Amino acid sequence: MDATARKRWCVSRRGRWRILALLWLCGLLLPPAAHALSLKVEVSGVAGQHRSNVLALLAIHQEQQSSTLTVARLLALYRRAPEQIRDALAPFGLYRVQVDDRLERPDDPNGRWVARFRIDPGEPVTIGSVDYRITGPGAENPAFPPVFPMQTGDVLLHADYDRAKGEITTIASEQGYLDAALVRHVVLIDPVAYEAHIEFHLETGPRWYFGPVSFRQDLLADEYLEKFVDFAPGDVYDPDVLLGLQGRLIGMEYYRNIEIVPLKDEAGADRRVPIRVVAERNKANKYRVGVGFATDQGPRFSLDYRRRYIGPRGHKLKAELEIAPVTQSLVAEYRIPFRNPVADYVQLRPEIYAFDTASRQGTLFKVGALQSVVTPGGWRRNLGLEYRYEDYRVAEADSDSFTGLVPHASWSRVVADDPINTKDGYRLKMLLQGTARNVLSETSYLSGSANYKAIRSLGVDNRFIGRMNLGATWATSIRDVPASQRFFAGGDTSIRGWGLDALGPRDPQTGQVVGGRFLAVGSLEYQRTIKGPWSGVVFTDFGNAFDPDYNADWEQSAGLGLRFGTPIGPVRVDVAYAITKEPAGFRLHLGLGPDL
Repeated sequence: MDATARKRWCVSRRGRWRILALLWLCGLLLPPAAHALSLKVEVSGVAGQHRSNVLALLAIHQEQQSSTLTVARLLALYRRAPEQIRDALAPFGLYRVQVDDRLERPDDPNGRWVARFRIDPGEPVTIGSVDYRITGPGAENPAFPPVFPMQTGDVLLHADYDRAKGEITTIASEQGYLDAALVRHVVLIDPVAYEAHIEFHLETGPRWYFGPVSFRQDLLADEYLEKFVDFAPGDVYDPDVLLGLQGRLIGMEYYRNIEIVPLKDEAGADRRVPIRVVAERNKANKYRVGVGFATDQGPRFSLDYRRRYIGPRGHKLKAELEIAPVTQSLVAEYRIPFRNPVADYVQLRPEIYAFDTASRQGTLFKVGALQSVVTPGGWRRNLGLEYRYEDYRVAEADSDSFTGLVPHASWSRVVADDPINTKDGYRLKMLLQGTARNVLSETSYLSGSANYKAIRSLGVDNRFIGRMNLGATWATSIRDVPASQRFFAGGDTSIRGWGLDALGPRDPQTGQVVGGRFLAVGSLEYQRTIKGPWSGVVFTDFGNAFDPDYNADWEQSAGLGLRFGTPIGPVRVDVAYAITKEPAGFRLHLGLGPDL
């Protein structure tokens, strides 16, 4: 290194040391990092909703755990607190609130500050007068309440006032008064008399009616789309009815975007508003690939294909392939809407199944047609006829086949507050099916079943689930009943603690399960929220499949489990102890999906 280079390097090194020294000096001169204050906020004198609202609006309470809280910020929050407390209690009609506040400064700089607020809410203000008027062409409409929902002498609750205002304006909208206006709506507080005076004046304006409905789209026949319209020209104009029309069309997945356009400017002297439906067609094809795991079936692969529309009358096609170690299936559905296209349809359905469970093996082919409608009582009713061919083996000595026509009828209903994560609801399905020898098939049997599951919640954190599965088949012997129509028990959705189809009447010679003509299975489960989406459960399952010609014991299990809530239903992990099993033992059960 030459002398010039050495000199530049030394200068550079000395410059770096000077910069470091300057940074160190600045560090000494800067004040130390502020230590987070310790604060405790105490509120007394109010309870229930009053207390909850105070704590929600009291900023000093919200920030008491903040790591950036400083003395200056604390003092500012403390000064604002009485006003925030009064604002929080005003919606309950409390306008004479007294607040006794005290802020205790700690002797130790690192000690805890204490902010105390003792509240005397006083008496609530009552309503001294109500000036309620409905004027205009709709003044005599009996749909409007004859008197305002809040009366003289009532406590002034702002939530009740907002609710009453919303109900009356909603009535105006539902009754076709599109130009209705609140010309005056005030609540005046007289601080001297300590009374509230309500003034509520609604001018209805003229009444409007529905006009003709037209469609602007290039997919389906207008005659078919008219079945979705549940109102006629001349009916009272109600915006909610238009929302219902939009929802029904969206639910059918024909269109990706639907706009309902009221053409009020085109209404004539009769005030009939033409309605235009503008729709943009959806993609025709939809595919879905899925993988999963369940204890009964093991790993599962599924492939779904849906054709959202076929032809101008809204026909649909669906095909589903499922592959698992114990069951494989390929099912197709061709659906033809009729009458009420949202709920009613005729369906053509070919199906192929292969099964290899603990008790039965074989293949099943079905092709059938059914009519499915929703009854006025809310039941889904299916009436159908199927051609079935089944080749099966149950136990070692029971191998046969079945060919025949099987008529069937079913009724089902699901009522739930939430279809995915249900708090309260139930599901009930009843099925009746059978066939006759020398008329429709090679054997005769008549089978009926009922499956019921109910969910009830107690409070926020407790949920009870009950399940009952009953079935009966009338046949000369169990050998007249194909394997797919016999009753078995055991598995994730039957009696936990045993494998799929592992329970039922047994052949006295081989000890193998042959299935039964009767079924009685039940379950009771209690679920308690642990934290967030996590819940714990305790359960017991009991029952079995039975047959008069074979022996079958009443079986029972009990166990514990965990639930984790997801947008597609809870993840279920259960450990069941088979109490009546010889020898008794544990079994793990896994599942995912809605409870109903």
